[in-house]
Amino acid sequence: MSKHETWRTRKYWEQVGGLLIEEFVAVHNGPDRGRRPIDGVIVLNEPKAIHDKNFYDLTGKDVVVIQTKASRIGMYLLGQAYFSKFLIEKFNPKSIKSVAICDRSDAVMAELAQKHDVEIVVINER
Repeated sequence: MSKHETWRTRKYWEQVGGLLIEEFVAVHNGPDRGRRPIDGVIVLNEPKAIHDKNFYDLTGKDVVVIQTKASRIGMYLLGQAYFSKFLIEKFNPKSIKSVAICDRSDAVMAELAQKHDVEIVVINER
């Protein structure tokens, strides 16, 4: 994650609480696939902390998956947020909430996000 994204993810986490796993590896690199890290995964109902590794047992947990960009929400970020939910399903969490963090919203993307259960959170520059 970049310096323009990490603080946004952490600012959201500060409000939500739970255990934050940054750059959670949802898919490992292989001959037929690329590595797929998720900018942040918050495990709700855990003590508030930042996990020191990029993996955690999500079985039976309520989680929030986060994708963050330091720009207006667009198809790339919305797609990342939407599909991250499906990548996390294989870890058998109890529930998954998908969040796209950006610095500006977009009316068309916001409508699509709402239809597909992706929350857009706007966090502007400090």
